[in-house]
Amino acid sequence: MRKVDVHEIIDNARFSRFHWLVVCLCALLLIFDGYDLFIYGVVLPVIMKEWGLTPLEAGALGSYALFGMMFGALILGPLADRIGRKKGVAISFVLFTSATVLTGFANSPEQFKVFRFIAGLGCGGLMPNAVALMNEYAPRRLRGTMVALMFSGYSVGGMVAAGLGIGLIPSFGWRPMFFIAAVPLLMLPLVLWKLPESLGFLIRQGKQDEARRIFARIDPATPLAPEDHLVFAEAKGASASVAELFRHGRTLRTLMLWLSFFCCLLLVYLLSSWLPKVLQEAGYAERASLLSLFSLNFGGMAGAIMGGRLGDRFGLPKVVVGFFAAAAVSIALIGFNPAPGLLFLLVFVAGATTIGTQILLYASVAQLYNLSVRSTGLGWASGVGRIGAIVGPTLGGVLLARELPLGQNFMLFAIPAALSALAMLVFALANGRARDATRLAAA
Repeated sequence: MRKVDVHEIIDNARFSRFHWLVVCLCALLLIFDGYDLFIYGVVLPVIMKEWGLTPLEAGALGSYALFGMMFGALILGPLADRIGRKKGVAISFVLFTSATVLTGFANSPEQFKVFRFIAGLGCGGLMPNAVALMNEYAPRRLRGTMVALMFSGYSVGGMVAAGLGIGLIPSFGWRPMFFIAAVPLLMLPLVLWKLPESLGFLIRQGKQDEARRIFARIDPATPLAPEDHLVFAEAKGASASVAELFRHGRTLRTLMLWLSFFCCLLLVYLLSSWLPKVLQEAGYAERASLLSLFSLNFGGMAGAIMGGRLGDRFGLPKVVVGFFAAAAVSIALIGFNPAPGLLFLLVFVAGATTIGTQILLYASVAQLYNLSVRSTGLGWASGVGRIGAIVGPTLGGVLLARELPLGQNFMLFAIPAALSALAMLVFALANGRARDATRLAAA
């Protein structure tokens, strides 16, 4: 019996139609996910007026979905290591789309909180599972680029939310923005039909026939004999426990990634929740403030794709450090109340280096851990990041309630970006030392 290591073959595979299928399906899932996440910033000014919310109350209201995302990442990420990525994606998808539709029927802040929390559970579970699946099937030389392309769907979802908000809210109010989530729910059967299960999971479960069918689509040029047995080099790794994330010299790198996730997601949700409202308070027109959210997400898409390509060429840690440094500068400059054209450019750069860098952080986590604990690593990093995401909207409400000058607000907003740059610099240095130690041991 010949053993065929599919991990090695995937790493060295040529980019094919199968890879395009996985990228497109995962990107489609994240378009829906991104729409759900950025919708709150679009409807926030209207909801505050309709329900008479103070900035502190509005900030707390926005945090409920993020609480749900934290628990979803911590629960559904590790769960998928046991039941399969496809089932994890399906559970997450149904949770957040159905709860988002129900949010449109909310008649009070209390009802709104409950539905947004449930939607957050699904959103938090979907992202680590989609990243792990994409990372598993991507060839090594294109892994950063493919994960970034997939994650551009997240920013596209935010752009769709901002665009629909400009067109729908003035005429129909905020509720139709949530009802639109019924459309992706109808597409779930198609997504699940075409989305492949994790090959490593199938091999671990002994499902050789199903694994062989997927393998034939990845590498048709390598025919399998009936007696061939597929194996995955990482398939029999350590158990999916959080303690495993700190073994094999990964403690410092894990902690630095968690700090970067915390600060990065704090920034992403601070900006996505409050940017339109803060700019309206500063005197910008409503349309310009919503266009700034569009510009933020357009920058996120461009930053993810460019960062993925740069990461494949120069290494993700170096690129992430540079992006976070650029984020600190661009966010601080927004506070100088620039003209609309320059404002959109600065917001574009801020989106590229926060939303886009968040995507690169997910790719960094996926590359740090082996398959057996990859979803667990992604789930915990994402879960720690969700704590920052919860702090973000609440911090925005606190700052807005204090009525600080615009410049001071954005100088404070820039601090998490600077901390993230420092944390990822430490991560890059530790990663380099670990790589050198591995080479010496091999020699």
